[in-house]
Amino acid sequence: MIETMKSRWQTITPERRRVIRRALGLSLGAAAGFAWYATIGCASGTCPITSNPFISTAWGGLMGVSAAW
Repeated sequence: MIETMKSRWQTITPERRRVIRRALGLSLGAAAGFAWYATIGCASGTCPITSNPFISTAWGGLMGVSAAW
Protein backbone atom coordinates (compact mmCIF):
# COMPACT_ATOMS: atom_id res chain seq x y z
CA MET A 1 0.00 0.00 0.00
CA ILE A 2 2.81 2.42 0.85
CA GLU A 3 4.57 1.61 -2.41
CA THR A 4 1.37 2.33 -4.31
CA MET A 5 1.02 5.69 -2.58
CA LYS A 6 4.66 6.54 -3.33
CA SER A 7 4.28 5.67 -7.00
CA ARG A 8 1.07 7.70 -7.27
CA TRP A 9 2.70 10.69 -5.55
CA GLN A 10 5.58 10.59 -8.03
CA THR A 11 3.20 10.70 -11.00
CA ILE A 12 1.67 13.99 -9.80
CA THR A 13 3.18 17.13 -11.29
CA PRO A 14 5.25 19.36 -8.97
CA GLU A 15 2.71 22.20 -9.25
CA ARG A 16 -0.09 19.95 -8.03
CA ARG A 17 2.09 18.63 -5.21
CA ARG A 18 2.56 22.17 -3.95
CA VAL A 19 -1.18 22.81 -4.08
CA ILE A 20 -1.91 19.55 -2.26
CA ARG A 21 0.64 20.32 0.47
CA ARG A 22 -0.70 23.82 1.00
CA ALA A 23 -4.32 22.64 1.03
CA LEU A 24 -3.43 19.95 3.53
CA GLY A 25 -1.59 22.51 5.67
CA LEU A 26 -4.56 24.86 5.50
CA SER A 27 -7.09 22.23 6.50
CA LEU A 28 -4.97 20.78 9.32
CA GLY A 29 -4.12 24.25 10.62
CA ALA A 30 -7.75 25.36 10.53
CA ALA A 31 -8.79 22.21 12.39
CA ALA A 32 -6.09 22.82 14.98
CA GLY A 33 -7.16 26.46 15.35
CA PHE A 34 -10.76 25.47 15.95
CA ALA A 35 -9.70 22.74 18.36
CA TRP A 36 -7.66 25.32 20.26
CA TYR A 37 -10.72 27.57 20.49
CA ALA A 38 -12.97 24.69 21.58
CA THR A 39 -10.65 23.28 24.23
CA ILE A 40 -8.68 26.23 25.57
CA GLY A 41 -10.44 29.34 24.25
CA CYS A 42 -11.11 32.54 26.14
CA ALA A 43 -14.52 32.85 27.77
CA SER A 44 -14.05 36.41 29.02
CA GLY A 45 -13.67 37.83 25.51
CA THR A 46 -10.45 39.68 26.29
CA CYS A 47 -8.27 37.44 24.14
CA PRO A 48 -8.57 38.77 20.58
CA ILE A 49 -7.68 35.51 18.81
CA THR A 50 -9.06 32.72 20.97
CA SER A 51 -12.35 34.35 21.96
CA ASN A 52 -13.81 34.08 18.43
CA PRO A 53 -14.01 30.73 16.60
CA PHE A 54 -13.74 32.32 13.15
CA ILE A 55 -10.59 34.26 13.97
CA SER A 56 -9.04 31.29 15.75
CA THR A 57 -9.77 29.01 12.77
CA ALA A 58 -8.41 31.59 10.30
CA TRP A 59 -5.19 32.03 12.30
CA GLY A 60 -4.78 28.27 12.50
CA GLY A 61 -5.24 27.95 8.74
CA LEU A 62 -2.73 30.73 8.12
CA MET A 63 -0.18 29.05 10.35
CA GLY A 64 -0.81 25.72 8.61
CA VAL A 65 -0.27 27.20 5.15
CA SER A 66 2.88 28.98 6.25
CA ALA A 67 4.24 25.77 7.74
CA ALA A 68 3.46 23.87 4.53
CA TRP A 69 5.05 26.52 2.32
